[in-house]
Amino acid sequence: MRIGELSRRTGVHTRMLRYYEEQGLLRPARAANSYRSYGDRAVLCVGQIRGLLDSGLTTEIIRGILPFLSDPGEIPLHPECLTQETAALLRGEIDRIQSRIDCLARNRDALRAYLDTVQPGTPRP
Repeated sequence: MRIGELSRRTGVHTRMLRYYEEQGLLRPARAANSYRSYGDRAVLCVGQIRGLLDSGLTTEIIRGILPFLSDPGEIPLHPECLTQETAALLRGEIDRIQSRIDCLARNRDALRAYLDTVQPGTPRP
């Protein structure tokens, strides 16, 4: 399929798909006319990329682990994937994500306290 079809099937703009290619996340074949050609697996791959980006991972980390993903949401353990460098990147991402979680939890608690003060007895979500 061409890039426009991949865009329609994934809901990801063609510019973003080209960016994924520039970052080494997508590797389309090239037709004789130099058009990008994507297989059906690219739809799953783009879904994985979106999910990993949405969870806060960088394209650098995604590039390192994407070749080892077999299904969306599944990261099988491959010893050749976990180099010292990749492990350090993942530890850094875990710390960064935990910091975001802590910040979000503090903000949630502050908002709840505010609502409890200005509207006592209101049910919590």
